[in-house]
Amino acid sequence: MADFNKIANKWQKRWEENTIFRVKEDPKKKKYYVLEMYPYPSGSGLHMGHARNYCIGDAFARYKRMNGFNVLYPMGYDSLGLPAENAAVKAKSHPRIFTDNAIATFIKQQKSLGLSYDWDRMVQTHKPDYYRWDQWIFLKMLEKGIAYKRKAFANWCPKCKTVLANEQVHNGRCWRHQDTEVELKELNQWFFRITDYAEELLEDIEKLEWSEDVKTMQRNWIGKSRGTLIDFKIEGSDKNLTVFTTRPDTLFGITYLVYAPEHPDVAELVKGTPYEKPVAEFARKVALEDRFKRTAEDKEKEGMFIGRYAVHPATKEKIPIYCANFVLYEYGTGAIIAVPAHDQRDFEFARKYDIPIRVVISPPDFDLDPQKMSRAFIGDGDIVNSGKFDGMNNRDAIEDITRYLEKIGKGRSTVQYKLRDWLVSRQRFWGTPIPIIYCERCGTVPVPEKDLPVKLPDDINFTSAKNPLVDYSPFVDVKCPKCGGPGKRETDTMDTFVNSSWYFLRYCDPHNEKQIFDSRKADYWMPVDVYIGGKEHACMHLIYFRFYQKFLSDLGLVKAREPCKRLFNQGMVHKDGVVMSKSKGNVVLPEEVSEKYGIDTGRLFLLFVAGPDKDMEWSDQAVEGSYRFLKKLFSLVEKEIVDAEDRKQESKLNKTIVEVDSYMEDFRFNMAIISLMDLANYLYTKEKINSSVLERLVKLMSPFTPHICEEMWEKLGNNPFVSLAAWPKADKKKIDLAVDAQEDLVSNTVADIARIKDLVDIKNPEKITLIVAPEWKYSLFRDVKKELETSHDPGKIMKAVMVPEHGKEISRLVPSLVKDPGKLPGHVLDQGTEIEALKDASDMLGKEFKTDVAVIRAEDSDDKKAASALPGKPAILVA
Repeated sequence: MADFNKIANKWQKRWEENTIFRVKEDPKKKKYYVLEMYPYPSGSGLHMGHARNYCIGDAFARYKRMNGFNVLYPMGYDSLGLPAENAAVKAKSHPRIFTDNAIATFIKQQKSLGLSYDWDRMVQTHKPDYYRWDQWIFLKMLEKGIAYKRKAFANWCPKCKTVLANEQVHNGRCWRHQDTEVELKELNQWFFRITDYAEELLEDIEKLEWSEDVKTMQRNWIGKSRGTLIDFKIEGSDKNLTVFTTRPDTLFGITYLVYAPEHPDVAELVKGTPYEKPVAEFARKVALEDRFKRTAEDKEKEGMFIGRYAVHPATKEKIPIYCANFVLYEYGTGAIIAVPAHDQRDFEFARKYDIPIRVVISPPDFDLDPQKMSRAFIGDGDIVNSGKFDGMNNRDAIEDITRYLEKIGKGRSTVQYKLRDWLVSRQRFWGTPIPIIYCERCGTVPVPEKDLPVKLPDDINFTSAKNPLVDYSPFVDVKCPKCGGPGKRETDTMDTFVNSSWYFLRYCDPHNEKQIFDSRKADYWMPVDVYIGGKEHACMHLIYFRFYQKFLSDLGLVKAREPCKRLFNQGMVHKDGVVMSKSKGNVVLPEEVSEKYGIDTGRLFLLFVAGPDKDMEWSDQAVEGSYRFLKKLFSLVEKEIVDAEDRKQESKLNKTIVEVDSYMEDFRFNMAIISLMDLANYLYTKEKINSSVLERLVKLMSPFTPHICEEMWEKLGNNPFVSLAAWPKADKKKIDLAVDAQEDLVSNTVADIARIKDLVDIKNPEKITLIVAPEWKYSLFRDVKKELETSHDPGKIMKAVMVPEHGKEISRLVPSLVKDPGKLPGHVLDQGTEIEALKDASDMLGKEFKTDVAVIRAEDSDDKKAASALPGKPAILVA
């Protein structure tokens, strides 16, 4: 019996020795860039849940390579980040040691999966030769006004001891530690002005071949709104409260204004007043709540008066100012107008806190009484109680009231986005150092490009969770590059999402020491043709990398404005009903599968059990089934291989190629494998196999089970490597539907016999009789198929196909066939051909079921079961 492990080791070694997957730019060949989201190299290594993602990418890369494309398929490691730093603190070691060991484990495991990466292009983001270009991009962003520093309240994880971007706070908790509530902290921090690209990021979503739900998530996150900014003078202050609204038509119905509790103005306005302490406590509580949950319709509206009033720009009335949980600091200006008569949320809040309600839109059929209203009127109508605008349709009044506000210098039309600038400062060690020096004389000074990279020190102690750079004089204390005086380095490092925002471009030219990458190479390979990864990254990585691509394009470094054409979101692997993960204790390691079955078995199982975009359940029993199939597949090379063409085998093969091609392009690998299993099982029943047919089957299987297929390819007398062989082309002229129908007839009959045997519980039958349908049913089925091309009306079809002699049976059959056309064979044979096909297969059937098999016509049978025989589905007697 073949040793699949030995075979895998043999071919992995040969692939590496011959560098067969190494690739370079070739203007004569059409490129194809396949990429999986590169992994964070955790200390626990890979499990089969991770492996599925890589096997999906590898199967597609192999398919495209065999189709003549110049395929770029690289791998690297997102190797900066908190887990390595925490491990270093625990071990009193250095994160680099943990990271290097973890990467070595990952590489070994990925190579054992047989992944066809161009390993020569590997990037590791913790290496100075990579992060020097992170720093170079930062300097370019600083130069262009995209990078800037300001004081801001930030999400602070006390366990990570660092700042988190909004996108990294999930349900008020750290995205890494779901047991840790995030706090609010004011810090001086670095930001990237991603909002400069908000409009293009939004518009270009339409160009992306991404799933609609991911595109919708991005649209909502960017959150474009057209509206009006209104300025309210705060009484007793030199401040204005500026509010963004899409409903200026309700200007005269404003009875209170509301700040987000965490808005910096709130703390300033209540300072030194009796409101200071309760407002601060309320702000702290609200700011940590999930931003979507706190604004949900069913969330209780909570707030408090802050002791201040604003002046209405039109009426000059005093309007009380509140802070409330349903206002977000990061949306609009962080404050809203409240019109309780015409907004349900504002209405509920006004009733709860006894705030006046003023009607300014009157419905066409009745008058509204603020005292008696039980809910807000949110429909359209005529403007009332609004001075010179009374009588106008409220929608028509939007522009007029905006122009009025502009005229009196209290408002203007504008566009707002929910998207906020990207906070990139992190108070951690194991990240890209920010290339900035602070000088008392010169201020904030960028590190000169010639001095990059600013390296993370190796000789540093990790004794606590605090960032050790802060107290490490050899790193912090430097000369100012401008004046030569004493300076201090920035000790914050960059968010690790920075590293992953451009790594796909570095793969295009990973060894370039003089440039971030050669633009000619990037323009050859970019954009990524298919990017494989989880949709949970929709509002973090998948927005950030689009922003980076556009910025680098603006620098003239790459032509493509979008990083990837097509996004494929893979499903998750579950075991025992939950997602496979180390924390759940339900992981299956590649080594376990490989040792018992060979890694091709694991690959086949991962790609066969469910569509790659669907979640799947790990099943040891199904893995066994995949192993049995591979043993059967491999045994085909031990049969008698002949050169003589076999018309039936050719037909079956070419039909399979057509099916597999359509499935591969749509990532329906499970369906492609089902077709290939069907072909392999069919060939397994033959004593002789045409050599060309078997060779092409091996090619078709090789993206899924490359090691076994290399071995079979060699055993068939071919030179290595099947991985580089041309993908088979279908010859549709050789597809004989009648031949195919005969093969389907036989295989379906085998399955039906097995089912009936189990049903009647006869383990060793003395005889099996197959009763072929009467001749008139074949004519009926052909006629019904023809009629279904133009009509699905049972009565009309019945009339067209009716034969009085068989009227009773036709009346029963036709409605059933019209309701479920799947009962009709794809190709209707004639009775004689079915009899011949079943008689030709009778020896095989006899061996399969260890008994005699007889084939007779329904016309020659007295058994009542003969009446149930249909074209393509003989009646079966087991005795």
